[in-house]
Amino acid sequence: MKTKEGARRREKVQSSAAVRASISFPPDVYKVLEGIAKEKKVSLAWVVREAAEQYLAQKWPLFKGQE
Repeated sequence: MKTKEGARRREKVQSSAAVRASISFPPDVYKVLEGIAKEKKVSLAWVVREAAEQYLAQKWPLFKGQE
């Protein structure tokens, strides 16, 4: 039997504003991304999100309006 607590957890996960992902990079790419983050004084995650958003805007310009 499913509990109400389990259902609430699923709702919370589905309504979350962000999705967590684990990504592997080749060592040389990771070093460059780290360097960019240090230079800009932001997190590595910020650099990766920014790059992904720019990629999507360039490849699929209509996607930008859905953010």
